[in-house]
Amino acid sequence: MKRFSKNIYGLAAGTLPLAMIPGTGWAAHEVHDIQGVSFPGNATPEFTFTAKSGYVSTAEGNSVYFWGYANGAGPAQYSGPTMIVKEGDVVKVTLNNELPVNTSIVFPGQTGVTTVGGADGVITKEAAPGGTVTYQFTASKPGTFLYESGTQPDLQTEMGLVGALIVRPAEYTWVWDPVAKTGTGNRYAYKHSDSAYEHEFLFFLTEMDENIHDTVEAQVKAGQTIAVDTTKRWPVYWFINGRTGPDTVLPPLVNPDGTPGAVWLPNQPYDALTLIHAGDTALMRVIGAGRDPHPFHHHGNHAKVIARDGRLLATVQPSLGVPGSGADLAYQVFTIPSTPGSTYDALFQWTGAKLGWDAYGHGHDINVAPLNDFPGPGDVDHNGNGVIDAVQLAIGEYAEDHGKPFPVKLPQDQDVTFGQMYSGSPFLGLSGALPPGEGGFNPVGGFMYMWHSHAEKELCNNNIFGGGMLTFLLIAAHPQ
Repeated sequence: MKRFSKNIYGLAAGTLPLAMIPGTGWAAHEVHDIQGVSFPGNATPEFTFTAKSGYVSTAEGNSVYFWGYANGAGPAQYSGPTMIVKEGDVVKVTLNNELPVNTSIVFPGQTGVTTVGGADGVITKEAAPGGTVTYQFTASKPGTFLYESGTQPDLQTEMGLVGALIVRPAEYTWVWDPVAKTGTGNRYAYKHSDSAYEHEFLFFLTEMDENIHDTVEAQVKAGQTIAVDTTKRWPVYWFINGRTGPDTVLPPLVNPDGTPGAVWLPNQPYDALTLIHAGDTALMRVIGAGRDPHPFHHHGNHAKVIARDGRLLATVQPSLGVPGSGADLAYQVFTIPSTPGSTYDALFQWTGAKLGWDAYGHGHDINVAPLNDFPGPGDVDHNGNGVIDAVQLAIGEYAEDHGKPFPVKLPQDQDVTFGQMYSGSPFLGLSGALPPGEGGFNPVGGFMYMWHSHAEKELCNNNIFGGGMLTFLLIAAHPQ
């Protein structure tokens, strides 16, 4: 938890990366800021990956040998470099192999894959140790996909040879301005306005059996043939975007403005801290990239699942020039049941709906104790119905609860144990006085929720609670 506390404080008080929620000083792990994507500026997005070994750091202090795809000559990544392309792109991927075994890449959901070089494998062309193979395909439809080794996948996917592929629709016109730290244009996940969003986040879910990795490491160092019984696989680590909790909330390896991030995690470049404004729509791209199912539970609100396995949930599938019916088959969930090899696209929004009280404390004398003296000084109730109605709605506020009084009488400070994320006020976007040494890690007055696996054992790092497949969502008030 020291890592978590240090990171939250640093994001609030230190020099900030570009991927931030404007007006809050908080960093976000939005997909458009993920590193490891190569666009040479021509009609064919070209990626050069190198299969090599490295070490994953886990939050309880362990270091585990793994195999991963590196971006060019960089370090092996867990998970692999996130590929971001656009519908209609002809995508070229060159794989260089520095592992002591044959390896390859397959692209589930993509058709017409051609290869140059390599040796015949059971599923696709493979690169021998020291060899190279090139794959090419047309990204014909938008969606969320994964890529992984097509060579002995029971072992090589476990070892870490897996990554995410995002195909944006032709309708996506968003352009990020690194100077203004904002973007302009349309952000669509699919070919319909039903898939529009303001923020975009990736949740790449994997698990790891340390014994398999230790066995492979020992065989590699001894120059032996790699032979592992994967039928006895028993994971003890669970990851989001290649990190165990609470390391998931640390900044990326390199911040989008080029400044160093979590430099002590050279093989795990992606974070998983999710931050949005109240009322904003966030696109959740959830990928089951391991061999086990992971029920991904997102506190705070339901999410609307609009697509499965790269296919919009629509009666009429949209195609070029035909908008179709939109996501009319979408459905609401409170837990995304991520299964091996599956992808889910879901829209998440938080407004404070149905709380029964004004989350912003509008009209209350919120800076003067006690906070719950309604009616009292500063409170305005023009029609006598118990609702304060003379204060303007905040951006993204749930209108039906506007002005409703806070329903709980807060105890005196000396009777309260303060959490480190408590701002001193129960209202969104506001801070209050705190006793010395208490709180202080939430200067934006945000509301924080856990997002995590709902399989309880997966909240551990090698049997040490808590961590594992765990991250957080922070809701910030919209700047007015």
